[in-house]
Amino acid sequence: MSDSSLFSLRDKVAVITGSSKGIGKAIAEAMAAAGAKVVISSRKAGPCEAVAAAINEGGGEAMACACNISEKTQLHALVDATLERWGRIDALVCNAAVNPYFGPLAEITDEAYDKTMNANVRSNLWLCNMVIPRMAERGGGAVVIVSSIAAFKGHGNLGVYALSKAADNQLARSLAVEWGRANVRVNCIAPGLVRTDMARALWEDPDNLARALEAYPLGRIGEPEDIAGAAVFLASRAGDFVTGQTLVIDGGTTISSGRYT
Repeated sequence: MSDSSLFSLRDKVAVITGSSKGIGKAIAEAMAAAGAKVVISSRKAGPCEAVAAAINEGGGEAMACACNISEKTQLHALVDATLERWGRIDALVCNAAVNPYFGPLAEITDEAYDKTMNANVRSNLWLCNMVIPRMAERGGGAVVIVSSIAAFKGHGNLGVYALSKAADNQLARSLAVEWGRANVRVNCIAPGLVRTDMARALWEDPDNLARALEAYPLGRIGEPEDIAGAAVFLASRAGDFVTGQTLVIDGGTTISSGRYT
């Protein structure tokens, strides 16, 4: 048995939310390279179609399906479109998330709180409840929820975002227990600071970046491609005995206590 077969996703169907850019796009590309048929999804159709077209032109197999994760009917439509095209969902990656508020918990509005928790937690539960029972009927599957190292720390300005990501970690644990006997595995990935649009304010400014790098033993922040391999692992046969876990991918910052610059 070769290592490549352990990580193969050949003939698998993977749905990745928030996959028109950033971490989600990198995961979709990596899963397609591993042999999966991938569904590219985000709010706007144009960017989804561009990513799907590039994967298809590169020899992979992809389809685009625009979806606002905060709308339950659109999530149903995403699942239905995938089943109509390929008849199954073997891997689900819940990557789409929002962070509409940056500031102390004492000043957050109810609207911003609800938007964060609903998009980052409730929509994941909705989508898992739509997909996991079908996985169970087919004999198993894998769910990967993209969390954050923010879930493990206190934050002066990212409190509710961190709260939502901590909830995602617990969501994975609970679903892993509920569906483990049906051979459905549910895990989280917790990235550190990655060069994405959502985190642009944290890395685009040179001073902010320099302060961040002081606590990164590897001396750099992450790139979207750094996260993708973990999703392939968790969705493939290589991850068959991993469930209910949160895999931290952060360049070592959560274990760092000193300055490296």
